[in-house]
Amino acid sequence: SSQLGATQACKEKLIHRGRRIQLLPSAMAKSTNAEACKDVDKSHDERWPLWKLMLIALPQLSVQVLWCFIGPNSASYMRHLGMGASLATLNNIAGPITGFFTGPIVGAVSDSLTSPMGRRRPVIMAGLIATWVAGMLFASSELLLPKSQALYFAAPMYWIMDVTINILQTPHRALAADLAAEDQQLPMQVVFVFMMSIGNFLAFTIMSIYPVPVDHMFELMLGICALNTLCVGIQFLVAKEKPLKPDPRSKRESACAPVCSVVEAVRDSPTLLYHLAAVQCLVWIGNTAWNLYAGQWFGNAVYQGDETATGHKKELYAQGFAAFTFAGRGKAGLQLVSALAIIALLVNTKLRPRFIYAPCIYAGAVVSILAAAVVGHSSTFAIICMIISVMPETGSFAIPFGLVATLNKRAEEEGKQVSTALQMALLNCCVTVGQQICTMVLSGIESKMSLETALPCVFFVAAGAQLLAGTGTLFLDDRPPTEEDSEDTETGNEYSSDDQSD
Repeated sequence: SSQLGATQACKEKLIHRGRRIQLLPSAMAKSTNAEACKDVDKSHDERWPLWKLMLIALPQLSVQVLWCFIGPNSASYMRHLGMGASLATLNNIAGPITGFFTGPIVGAVSDSLTSPMGRRRPVIMAGLIATWVAGMLFASSELLLPKSQALYFAAPMYWIMDVTINILQTPHRALAADLAAEDQQLPMQVVFVFMMSIGNFLAFTIMSIYPVPVDHMFELMLGICALNTLCVGIQFLVAKEKPLKPDPRSKRESACAPVCSVVEAVRDSPTLLYHLAAVQCLVWIGNTAWNLYAGQWFGNAVYQGDETATGHKKELYAQGFAAFTFAGRGKAGLQLVSALAIIALLVNTKLRPRFIYAPCIYAGAVVSILAAAVVGHSSTFAIICMIISVMPETGSFAIPFGLVATLNKRAEEEGKQVSTALQMALLNCCVTVGQQICTMVLSGIESKMSLETALPCVFFVAAGAQLLAGTGTLFLDDRPPTEEDSEDTETGNEYSSDDQSD
């Protein structure tokens, strides 16, 4: 009778909140309903203030500094060490390939981790330590080995470093999503974009310290790793995770369990996730053209310099890179303003997310066409195009991840099993697919023509992909759940009436 009372109490709580879960057979009811009550009480009673959630999101800032610094400098650093232009570009597939596999597996491990520290923080700590080791070894290749041999050490270390950064960044969004309430999910994803815009601004400021950053890779990497340590330390001081208790009745998981979790998450994901995945892939073909290769475009194509040369050519490259870092700071500023505009629209209006996201993508497509066909050697025009090119990126990090977080939070309250970190990692996988497509296309173009001629061509590819993405976004099924909630509430009232009559 006590079990029936607990079940009834749980049912009343769920009905009261306009939600309902399917009551399971009596053999499973004992644990499942008790856990459902616990989850409802936790989400209902514990509400984290926004300023604490922002501090928990702070490491996204430092991770973005790391990505923003590595992205436009990786191919240039490989060329600095003696690698050819096409092969240096092709080496950039390290990030997409490692991210494609690392993100979902780390997400699956994080979702099921039973450490006393919680599910997310042990993974973040491991990623931070590994990034220190791999990052410093990569950046000090010239100091450890003769320049003629440093290339053969730096290239594979670059791949390892990309793995460690993916381990470090994957749990950050999930940690914030775990602690945020349902109505805080979309705003928190925009907070992440806010953090990323500040990170981008810092990264471009750091790159402007030296005329040619790849000549000072060790010093810059040391400072960036220290910044990541500081931000993670602040996050750990604020975040309080409740450890996930292992189920003593469950079977011991095999070594392939994370991979199986990925497969199950893909199979059981809602249709909206697949649609968002396709859009993300196309958007990031365009974003990658700007994020990874705009620095070379400024230095080698717009200013017609060469970072591997000496004398006037290298001076021209330094001038181009200075214009690139200036444009980057403007880009970060627009990202900050647009992120605030997006959160204001999402919170204060009933405008559908797709009608906010699609114009952002179309803006990126327009400036990509201009960069490919109109800019030429006009540095001012190039700077304007690069600043506006951030709009698709701002939307891609705010709206898709926010929609997934909201869907999962609602499913969790309804007693369904969710894998927030894993599904966000799957979305990030589609980002890496877009990155890989862009990199391989550019590498193929560079094998047929000079670097300064090939770089504008990739912006035509970016424009085509983002035009398709913008059109696909307009067909997203992002209907608000009000109708579904009202149906649940009516059903709940029917349950209440039945109970009273009984």
